[in-house]
Amino acid sequence: MPSWNSRGLRGSMLEELINLTNTRYREKELALIQKVPTPITPINIDKDNRHITLAYFEQKSTVDYIGVVQGIPVCFDTKECAVDTFNIGNIHEHQIEFMKEFEAQHGIAFLLIYFKKRDIYYYLTFERLLTFWNRALNGGRKSFRFDELDLTYQIPIQNGICVHYLEVLKIDLERRE
Repeated sequence: MPSWNSRGLRGSMLEELINLTNTRYREKELALIQKVPTPITPINIDKDNRHITLAYFEQKSTVDYIGVVQGIPVCFDTKECAVDTFNIGNIHEHQIEFMKEFEAQHGIAFLLIYFKKRDIYYYLTFERLLTFWNRALNGGRKSFRFDELDLTYQIPIQNGICVHYLEVLKIDLERRE
């Protein structure tokens, strides 16, 4: 069973930016998005500081965020990528299944990926994620390259909102119609 502190801070800066963005969206009444807490079982607790120093995940998490944007249910996961190649192994089968079921209920699922090398935030549609996922399952590449992505889905930083993914969600919605 994995320890929560072994990989727990990976992506924390991205999540902090997303949290700030979601706060702004809520303040502007554009969206109500919540971070999904990962259930843990504490093993060691520093009684003096009241901090958990070792814990284990109770169950597999689904996605990082879930909520509603102007009446549209959305869920998404956040990932960071240090290079131009994103390993599909960073996505788990239970996450794909959850997103698939979410979309079957007329919700919108996606990934927000931060490509560190390029300092680019990217909105990966579930449809495109599924294409890469299926390619890997069928013996193809187990990753996708930045140059395989449609730059229309690059997320702008504007209007005082850190990672303004609603602008790109709008493009996703328009293309689904």
